[in-house]
This record gives sequence, structure tokens and C-alpha cells, in this order.
Amino acid sequence: MLKAVNQWCFPEGTSLRQVFAASRDAGYDAVELNVYPPGGVGLTLETTAGEADAIGRMAEEYGLQLRSLSTGLLSRNPLSAADPGVREQGAKVIRKQLELAERLGIDTILVVPGVVNESTAYDECYERSRIALEPLIREAEKRKVRIGIENVWNKFLLSPLEMKTYVDDFQSPCAGVYFDVGNILAYGFPEQWIRILGRRIFKVHVKDFRTNVGTGAGFVPLLSGNVNWPAVRKALIDVGYSDTLTAEIGFYASDPLQAVYDTARQLNVILGEPAG
Repeated sequence: MLKAVNQWCFPEGTSLRQVFAASRDAGYDAVELNVYPPGGVGLTLETTAGEADAIGRMAEEYGLQLRSLSTGLLSRNPLSAADPGVREQGAKVIRKQLELAERLGIDTILVVPGVVNESTAYDECYERSRIALEPLIREAEKRKVRIGIENVWNKFLLSPLEMKTYVDDFQSPCAGVYFDVGNILAYGFPEQWIRILGRRIFKVHVKDFRTNVGTGAGFVPLLSGNVNWPAVRKALIDVGYSDTLTAEIGFYASDPLQAVYDTARQLNVILGEPAG
């Protein structure tokens, strides 16, 4: 498996050159970039083909792979919204992800399909998100890019059996799961989800969580929470997963980049390699 780090692990405003340099020096194999609003660092909704090509060349210069692409913009424009205009804005974000991924040779984009809340019932989230995703998955097929549905704290797809059915119903090799190990601990066991989802898992996010805290404050550095990492590693190996483990961790207030270096060593331990 490959070690990767998300661009979110660096302080806002960190240049891509700094992100790539630190990631290379820390020993990562890949960096997961994000799509930002106009004016953000790196890839945005307004990034041109030429600008994307330049970013790809920069990653190559530092010996880093670009294997997945995420975004936080769907939290503002969920595919489950009652307003068709909001859903279309979400679809626009995903289409931009697909365009950039194809251009950069990235094989998977991360998509949060919707959110259940007081204004959107569970069944409404399920139906609206499926209808909105259907044409996007067909576009993904044309571009030869995969869409990984991520499990987040959105009160949706709360069972591995439901997640499996949700992606299988699209009947597409481009529809699968972007599995987040730490997010599951609030209501399940990651090693069980991995075995049930199996080949459907396209990519994996790693973070750790203390269940006795139970809120966002419970996310902690790798190896210091309640994730059973040996069981997770064995489950991933057993289902044949060999792609990226992408760290999605917070940075230290006093020395932000140190968290990137510490996490790389923790990933070595999780992978059964020398800590370095």
C-alpha cells in the first residue's frame, strides 16, 4: 500500500510547492489535492487545462503521485438538497473534479453524496442523491475516472450493507467507495466494513478517533485512538487492497508541518514497516 497525505493537512494558504516538498521529505508516495473555490491554492473551480498540467508537472518534479481528488464544496451544495439549483451546483463541482482528474491522470474522485438533516429526510437523501449521481457516473465512465462515495458524519449510509447496495445499484465499475477508517468508529468497526465492501473500496482515508469523546474533538493522531490498526491492515490485505492510505489529520498549532512528518512515521507502523 502507498502512503499519501491530503492537502487539508497543511495550513490554509500553504503553497503547492511547500506541500509537495514537505510530503516528499516526509516520505509520502502521493498527495491528495482538493478542488477549492476560485482563489484557493492549487486546483479550483476555475483551473484551466494548462494550469492543471503545470500542477501535474510540479508533482512529478517532487516524485509524487496524484491518485485521488477530494473537495469540501459539496457540503455547501449537497446532491440531496430540495432545491434543484443547489443540486446542480453540486453536480457542477463533481463535473469539475472529473475534468481535472482526467486531465491529471487521477483515477478516483471523492464524493459525499448527500446529508440527512431536519429538512432532508433519509429516504429523500437516498433518492435525490442517486438521481443526481446517475449521469455523473456515466460521465465518469467516459472519462475513465472512478467516483468514490465517502462515509462521513452525514447521518447517511450508516451500514456497510446499505453502502454496498447503494453503489452496486449504479451497475458501474466507476461507482465505489472512498472508505474513511476513522469516521466509522462512531457507529461501527472499520475492519468489518472493509471485509463487507471488499473490491468496492477504491481509496482509503486514515485518521484515528477516541470513541469515549464521541465528537469532532475525539479525532486524534494515528495510533492514539481506538482504531484496531492491525485488524484494519489485515482486512485491507485480505480484500486485495493495495492503493493509497491517505492521511486526513489536523496540524499542530505550534509547528504545523511536524504533524505531516509524524503521520508518515505512524503510517509506517500501520503498514508494518520500520517507523523511520
